[in-house]
Amino acid sequence: MNEMLLQIDGKEVKASEGMTILEAARSVGISIPTLCHHEKLNPYGACRICTVEVEAGGRTNFVPACIYPAASGLVVRTRSEKIDKTRKMILELMLSHAPDAPALKDLAKEYGADRDRFEKEPSFCILCGLCVRYCAEVKKKSAVGFIDRGPNREINFIPEIASKECWNCKECFPLCPTSYLQTAYHLTEALAFPSSSFLRTRLRGTPMLGA
Repeated sequence: MNEMLLQIDGKEVKASEGMTILEAARSVGISIPTLCHHEKLNPYGACRICTVEVEAGGRTNFVPACIYPAASGLVVRTRSEKIDKTRKMILELMLSHAPDAPALKDLAKEYGADRDRFEKEPSFCILCGLCVRYCAEVKKKSAVGFIDRGPNREINFIPEIASKECWNCKECFPLCPTSYLQTAYHLTEALAFPSSSFLRTRLRGTPMLGA
């Protein structure tokens, strides 16, 4: 397997072909925050909290470390004033949806994010897609999916599948970075009020990057 050398936070890091910046950084103990990443799932890049600064060919870009491939000669910075401001803004937007989520509160403390900066829209969901992707990629059931698009995008359980699969599984519950109980609530709601035709017409299927 081909190996390459890149620099992360001033440290020379050896990476294997196919590794992402996140994987390369973690291989040498450099921490980059994530909320939508899971080692069993394909990289997704939804939450953008893992944004880092990459310098290559004289150009600097801000990229999500979980999906950006490691490459020979890259210079990566995982913390800087601009990176911290970016993460702070992302956290403040997320906190408007899930203001009491422990994972968000811990990160907010680290980056000085104001949980009250934006008007509260408590959906308790930051659309990380962990539950959707885990059910589709690991369990191969697709019992939960995205509905609608843009600002109306939501996650919901598909009653016809969830009624047969979910109560004996619940493996997606602890993956939720905002609220284990909220996941249980959404499942209960879907089974109690199926609205099957509504879900069938609006369901967009399993998530694809950039969908």
